[in-house]
Amino acid sequence: MPGPCFRRPLRAALLAGAFAAAAPAVAQTVATGAPHPSGVTEEQALALAARLDALEKRNAELEAQVAGLKAQVAAIRPAHAAPDAAGAAPASVSLTGGRPVLASADGRFTAAVHGVFQLDAATYDQAPPGPLADDLRRSGPALGASQANVDLTRARALKAGDVVRRARLGIDGKAFGDWSYRLLFDFGGSGVENAGQLYEGWIQYDGFAPAHLKVGAFSPSLGLDDQASTNGMPFLERSAIAELARGLAGGDMRTAAQAYGYGDRWFAAAAVTGRTLGSLSTGTASPTAQSFGDPLGFTGRIAGTPWRGPGWLTHVGLHGSWLERPADTVGPGADGRTPASARAVTFSIAPESRVDASRLINTGAIPARHAGALGGEFAAQRGNLLLQAEYERLEISRSDHQPDPRFDGFYVSGSWVITGEARTYNRQTAAFDAPPVARLFDPVRGDWGAWEAAVRYARADLDFRPGPAGTLPGAATIRGGEQTALSAGVNWYWNAFARVMLDYQHVRVDRLSPAASMAAAATLWLTPPGAQIGQSFDVWSVRTQFAF
Repeated sequence: MPGPCFRRPLRAALLAGAFAAAAPAVAQTVATGAPHPSGVTEEQALALAARLDALEKRNAELEAQVAGLKAQVAAIRPAHAAPDAAGAAPASVSLTGGRPVLASADGRFTAAVHGVFQLDAATYDQAPPGPLADDLRRSGPALGASQANVDLTRARALKAGDVVRRARLGIDGKAFGDWSYRLLFDFGGSGVENAGQLYEGWIQYDGFAPAHLKVGAFSPSLGLDDQASTNGMPFLERSAIAELARGLAGGDMRTAAQAYGYGDRWFAAAAVTGRTLGSLSTGTASPTAQSFGDPLGFTGRIAGTPWRGPGWLTHVGLHGSWLERPADTVGPGADGRTPASARAVTFSIAPESRVDASRLINTGAIPARHAGALGGEFAAQRGNLLLQAEYERLEISRSDHQPDPRFDGFYVSGSWVITGEARTYNRQTAAFDAPPVARLFDPVRGDWGAWEAAVRYARADLDFRPGPAGTLPGAATIRGGEQTALSAGVNWYWNAFARVMLDYQHVRVDRLSPAASMAAAATLWLTPPGAQIGQSFDVWSVRTQFAF
């Protein structure tokens, strides 16, 4: 299309051509003396000039439209830098799924910003506390407000309010084509926020595909609930038994080295693990403070979708973990020897909401040589319907010559994406992610995003030979308690960036006081031995989330 600098010469040339066409006709008339009409009259020439003016104006309008389209395209597609003097390939910057991504032209180097923010608010509907003499579920005034939350042998009035559950910011990507990496910090927490700590930091080699090697701090693969992204889970929290099992030798912020691989229908992983960073551990109990000896553990998982077809699939899997050496939390005694009780395992968990993170079922520290967990997993998906279940069995090999305790639990959940989308099955993790949003939230166009309804029943039993109510515990007794939770939720996905979750839970805790004697109970302000310290309550929770 002609630019402004060519308009005037073009116009002059056209006019000159028009009059030049008329000149031979005039010359012919003079030469022959016969009256012939000219090719272009003065009126026609003026009309032609007017048309040229209109074309110039239209040309300017089209150029303005082209400039606007170029600006829009530049905002959508990656912006390429010009090659440098040495002829190096240009880099690109883009927004992929709402994430800023910097990439080299050949794709061998990438860096993407990763962010998550989850704000939870909850209210607890429970019976009000009665007099201490009659209502032994409640913490006594003698403990003081600052100590009430750490009394592990009583239920307590749970705190309504809000908490920034997760506030993560980091970077991940590829390097030299065959390497992947992630560095992620978290400022959220359970019950209260954290000052900030390393949540994930790992590097992975992908050159042996389909096998991959990863080392650093991350969550080793240990089941469906374990590997589901917290950005897309159908409930606010994982089931209690899944958290307990994954926290034994895996879980969040675990130092580990893992080898894993996957294909179209299979997944397999094995890892050696160490300590847990920071203070976010919500399952087992290896202390997160400085210890005299770090734990050593192993994890493994095999899973896949052996039966699948268009629009449906069935997932089965088996996973387990083994704690070869629990952490040493005591160190050597006066004689220079470390007592057997220095290495211990504790299983404890809060209800499946973290605004109040009180752990209402708790085994206390159990002297242990080893501990293990074994679980089975199953899921069936057809279209926008998903059924999922897992069973976990936990065992501890005691070091104090008492019988080895065993605990177990399970959950069964179902979800229905009302708007028709199906949850995504991720072959790289052998777990389910959030559904894609077919119609992004746009009220002006009448689009309301994706809607999902979900329900779950979960049980975790941390009792071992508890004995009848009102009796003293035996030497091998562990009165950790039993917790059941019936959850129902509605999830509103605005787009791939934001969603709102509304959850309801009915929680029931059955637990007998573990006090070993009346004298100990009186001294420590505990409830009498064998008293019921469980409770039932309802939880209403809402989460606002954005993630990229």
